[in-house]
Amino acid sequence: MFFYGMYFGVFVATFLLTAYMRHYALKKNIIDRPNERSSHSIPTPRGGGVAVVISYLIALSVLMVYGFFPLQSGLTLIGAGFAVALLGFLDDHGHINSLVRLAIHFLIAIGVVLSLGGFAEIVAFNGLELGFFTNIIAVLFLVWLLNLYNFMDGINGIASVEAITTTLSIAIIYLITAQNLHAQVLFLLAASVFGFLLWNFPKARIFMGDACSGFLGLILGILALIALKVDLSLFCAWLICLGVFIVDATFTLIRRVLNGHKMYDAHRSHTYQIASRRFKSHTLVTMSVVVLNVIWLFPIAYLVAIKNYTYPELGVLVAYLPLVVLAVIFRAGNAHA
Repeated sequence: MFFYGMYFGVFVATFLLTAYMRHYALKKNIIDRPNERSSHSIPTPRGGGVAVVISYLIALSVLMVYGFFPLQSGLTLIGAGFAVALLGFLDDHGHINSLVRLAIHFLIAIGVVLSLGGFAEIVAFNGLELGFFTNIIAVLFLVWLLNLYNFMDGINGIASVEAITTTLSIAIIYLITAQNLHAQVLFLLAASVFGFLLWNFPKARIFMGDACSGFLGLILGILALIALKVDLSLFCAWLICLGVFIVDATFTLIRRVLNGHKMYDAHRSHTYQIASRRFKSHTLVTMSVVVLNVIWLFPIAYLVAIKNYTYPELGVLVAYLPLVVLAVIFRAGNAHA
């Protein structure tokens, strides 16, 4: 009953805090105004995702106090999550140079990897030992997931449903596999994000903002790395469940760079953005992400996690293939698509 009360409390707290953040954003004129690169057409307050950050970090602190979550992992999540959220909050209120922001992201990611004890012991592809280089990959993974989550937060509800379906999927896998990992932390994050989602979908009365999108990307990345410490198959399950965002953002970035665009140029050429224009609906695209996550990605992640395959990395490739095909079909990364 304790955990059920926590889930409900976090949901209610986020819902109410989001209402306050909407009032605050309107009062302070923190408004996202449409431009030629926007996927919305109505000026809308932003920064509502701060409610997710506050409620989740408080709930996580409670779990730690009562001994339901390891102290080191909890402090890592809280410290890094708060730092990224604060940076995003300041950026929402006044622009921060992108290179400065990226440098801070790297510092935070390096701190996380050090706090988790490094990953030099990880063996991939049934025998490939990368040693210290694995730590560099872990840092790049965190920085990329943090930033791509911001890139993918462009239409109503999409960032929220990605977080909710991913955390619920992995939580179910944790419970079924009886791993020494804490599904409660994932259920809490899902409950918190759901409290915000009701304000953002199907009609957005407030946007998430950089404070929360970066926070979600980093928190999900840290939780995935914690799973990597236990089992490579579980980490692959995380990669699979996050596949829609990882494939769309990565494919689009590579295509744009190859076409001569700068990495941080604002644009609206992700698969989901092109699809929302083509079908004239945010709701249809966001719900399609839910379907992909539940019907396609979750079953593959489940099989990879429980079957103990020799090469769980192949499951990631199988899961990603149709997503790459969709990106090609919708001409992601093409400015004129």
